[in-house]
Amino acid sequence: MIFTSFFITYIASEYLYNNTETIPKNKVGLVLGASKYTSNGNINLYYKYRVDAALELYKAKKIDFLLISGDNSREGYDEPTDFKNDLIAEGIPEDKIYLDYAGFRTLDSVIRAKEIFGQNSITIISQKFHNERAIYLAKNNNIKAIAFNAKSIVGSYGLKTQLREYLARAKASIDVFFNIEPKFLGDKIEIK
Repeated sequence: MIFTSFFITYIASEYLYNNTETIPKNKVGLVLGASKYTSNGNINLYYKYRVDAALELYKAKKIDFLLISGDNSREGYDEPTDFKNDLIAEGIPEDKIYLDYAGFRTLDSVIRAKEIFGQNSITIISQKFHNERAIYLAKNNNIKAIAFNAKSIVGSYGLKTQLREYLARAKASIDVFFNIEPKFLGDKIEIK
């Protein structure tokens, strides 16, 4: 598992960007979902920093559209719409935002960006650890992907997520090995 984690970090390293000056332009930025609130009702910093990163990239004219991919599998829980509402409140036009409600896992989000939304080249937006895994999945599915790193979470707040990431990376390598498909595909949606 440790080897897998290091391998994914190595594969992704040349495709990660921390500032808008050096990142190449892409038509679409893929924002990976997160819950808006933590279990105690506070704003989830992973969510907040992804919103901030998406805004920064859009305002720097490094993307033209945002594709928000997240979970909407149960009543009252809708990651894509939360992101959309907050991005619109910050000035991004609604017609520049597309929603993918079937981004249940990173694998689903990345593959659906290509298969449903027709994007062979994307800029992934999440925290660095998550971007590394998403890049690994994209590269193994013939998607030309780069990633913009949202602000990281430090200290005990992020420790549980970091531990979970080791398992997620092992699962990602198994998914690649067995050529696992997203839970849902469906009708194509053109981003224009």
